[in-house]
Amino acid sequence: MSDTKAFADTSSDPPVRGFLHVPDSPSGDDLILTHGAGGNAHMPLLVALAEAFAGAGFVVLRCDLPFRQQRSFGPPRPGDAARDRLGLKNAITAMRKFSSYSLRRLFVGGQSYGGRQASTLLAEEQLADGLLLLSYPLHAPSRPDQLRIQHLPQIAVPVMFVHGTRDPFGTIDEIEAARKLIPAKTLLVPIEGAGHDLGFKGKSKRDALPAMVLGKFQQFFI
Repeated sequence: MSDTKAFADTSSDPPVRGFLHVPDSPSGDDLILTHGAGGNAHMPLLVALAEAFAGAGFVVLRCDLPFRQQRSFGPPRPGDAARDRLGLKNAITAMRKFSSYSLRRLFVGGQSYGGRQASTLLAEEQLADGLLLLSYPLHAPSRPDQLRIQHLPQIAVPVMFVHGTRDPFGTIDEIEAARKLIPAKTLLVPIEGAGHDLGFKGKSKRDALPAMVLGKFQQFFI
């Protein structure tokens, strides 16, 4: 069981806002999850994963990136990325302050744009113990020749990819090639038949996916 409550830390700029899942019996691991370009912290995929991980003892923060705090809808603007990464960095600081255990492991995860910014941040600074990248946007659907891979060789923490076999932002083969650029250990978990939303679109959802992702994550980050 876990308790979920609104979370805010306004001591930094940009501030940290989201929802915190606190398990009855914490395992000693923390996870920050953030959303894609068209979503927010209420995305069903993030909620389902947060509940699954909190059920296993993780303290989980689902957070809104700074661009979403400023605008309730619409994608990020070209100049938003650096501030969104700073907001994610502030979320890491806030989680460490909340947990107050220096020996806890902390992981950062994100869907699409959120995962891209999380991976770029950790390529710049090793601020966490690992990455969970959900539907990493390897390229725009219409631009397969413009790959977002420049920062991958600088990532020094383990990375777990969860990717649909029908994702227009990158094929499974393309993700396989991209993850080989990362010097740390990596894992790719293909989701058969899923698109960029991993089967969580509108009211539809893949009920078995959160538990499966949790199981793979625990095996990988043992």
